[in-house]
Amino acid sequence: MDSPSFDLLHAKRVIEAALLTASEPLPVAELKKLFDEDIGTEALREILAELVREWSGCSVELVNVASGWRFRARPEYQQYLDRLDPQKPPRYSRAVMETLAIIAYKQPVTRGDIEEIRGVVVSANIIKALEARGWIDVVGHREVPGRPELFATTRQFLDDLNLRSLTELPPLEDLGQLIDTVAPGAQIGGDAPPLAAAAAAPQVPGEGASAPLN
Repeated sequence: MDSPSFDLLHAKRVIEAALLTASEPLPVAELKKLFDEDIGTEALREILAELVREWSGCSVELVNVASGWRFRARPEYQQYLDRLDPQKPPRYSRAVMETLAIIAYKQPVTRGDIEEIRGVVVSANIIKALEARGWIDVVGHREVPGRPELFATTRQFLDDLNLRSLTELPPLEDLGQLIDTVAPGAQIGGDAPPLAAAAAAPQVPGEGASAPLN
C-alpha cells in the first residue's frame, strides 16, 4: 500500500464483505478493484491471510481455490446444510467417475484414449454429464486423422473440490471420497470399487496430469 493513511482495518472489512456476498470466487485482481487507492498484491495477500486466521475457529472458512478466494462452510457441516435443499443430488455412476478420473489424471485425453484405458465404449451421455456439471471441457483437437476432441478438467472442477491447481489432486483412490465430501452434488453410485480402471491406466505419452488449464 502506497498511502500511509490507508485504513488497514477498513480494507479488511471491505474485502471480507465482498467475499461473503460474492457468488463466485474472487481473484486478487478483482479484490484490488474495491479500492480507489493503490493496494499492493503482497499487502492484499497479508489481509487475506489475516482473515483466514480470524475465521479459523468458525463454521465458515476462507479458502483459496483455482479461481480466487471465497468463503465456504466447513465440510463437517455440509450434511446439515443439505437438509435445507429438498432436491436430491445427482448420483454419478462408476462409469462417470472413472471417466472423470482418467481425464483429471491423464489430461488432455480424447474419447478414444478413455475407451482404451477403460476397455469399453464411452457413452456420449457420460461426457455430457461431466460437461453439464462444468467439470470438463474441450481444450483442443489432436492432430491425427479425424482430429478428435481433447478433454481436460476446468477451473470449476478445481473450485468445487477446493483445489488451487491440478498438483493438489489427491491420490487417485481418494478422489471419490473428496468429491463426496466437498462436492455433495456428485455422489458416487453403485457398489463396485470406483475409479478402478483409471488406477491401472497407463500415462498418455506427452500428455500427463501436469498439463496446464486452459
